[in-house]
Amino acid sequence: MQEKTTIFSVNDETKLNIRKELIEIASALEEKGYNAIDQIIGYILSEDPTYITTNKNARSRIRKIDRDELLHELLDFYLK
Repeated sequence: MQEKTTIFSVNDETKLNIRKELIEIASALEEKGYNAIDQIIGYILSEDPTYITTNKNARSRIRKIDRDELLHELLDFYLK
């Protein structure tokens, strides 16, 4: 028996909010001297918020973003 594929979708407003937040979070990380890409990857893989600085409230902001939606937006942006 063939299993059905689950469809995952993120609406446009959510995408825009995620992009805006990621840009601001990356800026906060870089402002503190961190490599934003490495730190965000560390957070995504581990879900450990200590990868993200508290500067500009970045840590609490990234925790409000659903990780599935975050990964979806990153892959969507990269593959386009």
